[in-house]
Amino acid sequence: MADEQKIEVPAKFEKLVGEIEKMPVVELAELVKVLENKFGVSAAAPVAVAAAAAAPVEEKTSFNVELKEVGAQKIEVIKVVRDVTAKGLKESKDLVDAAAAGTAQIVKEGIKKEEAAEIQKKFAAAGAKVEIK
Repeated sequence: MADEQKIEVPAKFEKLVGEIEKMPVVELAELVKVLENKFGVSAAAPVAVAAAAAAPVEEKTSFNVELKEVGAQKIEVIKVVRDVTAKGLKESKDLVDAAAAGTAQIVKEGIKKEEAAEIQKKFAAAGAKVEIK
């Protein structure tokens, strides 16, 4: 978890917290139920946090660049499309024309975030607007 806060554990609880950290999630859930029954309390939020830690959300690694608006410099945008996609002049022009007509067009698919950001900069320099999905 990227935005997880560093929680300082008091010295008197370090051993206990260390043992709990080593427990599998299933045993931890069982322990929580035992403690809830023993002390008559509910630990609904901590259980949700433990479950979220057990099944981390996969971070997206593959991105698509979609041409949304062409702008005033259509020829420059066509040049960027040719450069980025290695398509021919006609295919690049057709893609830019379709985007200019109001239909968003996928320029490049399945690329890394860094490459998508570089492509976005190239289109911005040409006056076009793209979206990374």
